[in-house]
Amino acid sequence: MLKKIECFWYFRHEQLVSEFHRMLKPNGHILVLYMAWLPFEDKIAGASEKLVLKYSPKWSGAGETIHPITIPDCYYEKFELTFHEEYPVYVHFTRESWNGRMKACRGIGASLTEAEIAAWEQEHLKLLADIAPAEFDVLHDAAMAELKKK
Repeated sequence: MLKKIECFWYFRHEQLVSEFHRMLKPNGHILVLYMAWLPFEDKIAGASEKLVLKYSPKWSGAGETIHPITIPDCYYEKFELTFHEEYPVYVHFTRESWNGRMKACRGIGASLTEAEIAAWEQEHLKLLADIAPAEFDVLHDAAMAELKKK
């Protein structure tokens, strides 16, 4: 049986690794998925990220690159890494959907006041009107790691 886990990065792994192990059947698997825009390789992602940092300079989600998923060491006592892969992928957006995606990032939606969000959104939509066609693709890093129960 395969269990898909979202928001993996925010867990208290030392506490949950035993629970994941208990939940899975013998030879069960966990699949950790990750996807992030690539601001250094994609002009629209880079400009949007720069604007997020203007409004939320302490945001720690900036500057992603293609990289393997880091599995915390505590998992290797009860699980083995059986597969991992990282690859670039283009994701299609409209100006409105990309604005919504960026607004949902924790540097904006989870960090700013309603007034700050509105100001950021106005500036972001103007930025997109200036640099992006009505529809476009944004380069992302897609990565996966599969852990098998020992």
